[in-house]
Amino acid sequence: MARQLTLDLTMPPASSRDDFLITSANRDALAMLDEPARWPQGRLLLIGAGGAGKSHLVGFWAAEHGAQLCQAWTLTPGNAGDLVQPHAALVVEDAHEIGGNATAEQGLFHLWNLAGARQTLLLITARTAPRDWGVMLPDLRSRLETAAQAILGPPDDALLPAVLVKLFADRQIQVAPEVVDWLALRMERDLDLARRLVAAIDRESLADRRAITRRLAAELLDKLTPAEA
Repeated sequence: MARQLTLDLTMPPASSRDDFLITSANRDALAMLDEPARWPQGRLLLIGAGGAGKSHLVGFWAAEHGAQLCQAWTLTPGNAGDLVQPHAALVVEDAHEIGGNATAEQGLFHLWNLAGARQTLLLITARTAPRDWGVMLPDLRSRLETAAQAILGPPDDALLPAVLVKLFADRQIQVAPEVVDWLALRMERDLDLARRLVAAIDRESLADRRAITRRLAAELLDKLTPAEA
């Protein structure tokens, strides 16, 4: 039977505070974000692997605080002054990407100093701790390495199945609980993998008009996580 052409008609992911799934993996980080008055000098680093929930957290935090968002690699000494508004809030995303980029490093250093002078809340996100970014500018490296950090841990036993249910719901798909439980027990605790897996299951089930079963889930999980040689 010919495969059916599929279109991506999924709804945008639910990304409000009410849609954020709180477990032991992220509870402490969320608590730190919710108390900016306690951030040392008004700055905080939000650290978590890809798919750990940084974008979701940042999205509703920025909306609640009227914060501007920018990508770290776009920073320059010239644009930092425009980004840092007095008594406002700013989010710099994916700061782990700036290591070795002299212009971006200088831009973040200038922005860091301006945020303090202008009493601007500064939230910086990254996948790893600053010591792993390869930052070449000594003054910036020392500031980053001593900054307060909110850490997003890997998904725990409660978070991964809840995320799978949410990802299927975002695509308006109802899946039997046993399929979700089976996946949660066998896949790596990786939320980025969960997103890719749910997308693949959705595409495959539509293209071949197959029900979403443990067999289909197993086939696609094997494709996305090939066995080590």
